[in-house]
Amino acid sequence: MPYYLIVALQAYCIYHLIKNRNEYYWIFLIIFLPFIGCVIYLITQVYNKRDAEKVTNELVTLINPTKKIKDLEKKLEFSETFQNKINLADAYLENKEYQKAISHYELALDSDYKNDFYVIKNLITAYYNLNDFNQVVHYSEKIKEHPEFKKSKAQFVYGLALEKSGRIEEAESQLRAIDNRYSNYEERFILAKFLIAINKTEEAKEILNEMYIESQHMTKRNGKKYRTTFRNVEKLLKSV
Repeated sequence: MPYYLIVALQAYCIYHLIKNRNEYYWIFLIIFLPFIGCVIYLITQVYNKRDAEKVTNELVTLINPTKKIKDLEKKLEFSETFQNKINLADAYLENKEYQKAISHYELALDSDYKNDFYVIKNLITAYYNLNDFNQVVHYSEKIKEHPEFKKSKAQFVYGLALEKSGRIEEAESQLRAIDNRYSNYEERFILAKFLIAINKTEEAKEILNEMYIESQHMTKRNGKKYRTTFRNVEKLLKSV
């Protein structure tokens, strides 16, 4: 197999490993047994028939991250439909090109979809990553009455933006909405830190203790996925 393909396979396997928080001993197998290690990893940790197309697309994107964007730019040039605008904006967002993503999302909103929930939700994410908290608040308030906004990641980001804007009571109300047991572990950890910062330590400890108990009763897969979060929970519990 050509050298560059083996390197691409190694890169993809390590990317998948880190993204899914799999055991780090796989790295040694992937690096020191390049082809065989990658094949074993793909078969045992990644591959099944349903995911074959997704894996292929991710590998192509990893090798040439701009290919997907260039293809979508050509589609948009050929046909300026709402969906083509969104697909390109999504690709920019995925590639962390937030300003370009914003430009295309806002172009889409100029059409007949001024209050499209999906578009505005992604605009909120893009603006938050640019630390433009005023725009996060602005767009959040356009969709905060939408049923899908409640208990969503967008609502949580809205709460964080309100905190950055000094609107602490409003921020607390929005951040608390994400406090659902056996879910939203990273968000609840952030909520606990927020409560400690505003001198509501006992309420924060209650959330942290709940999370610690939940960590003892979760699946092996989720245990791996949220290992770092729960380590941080334990550290914070010991310090408060």
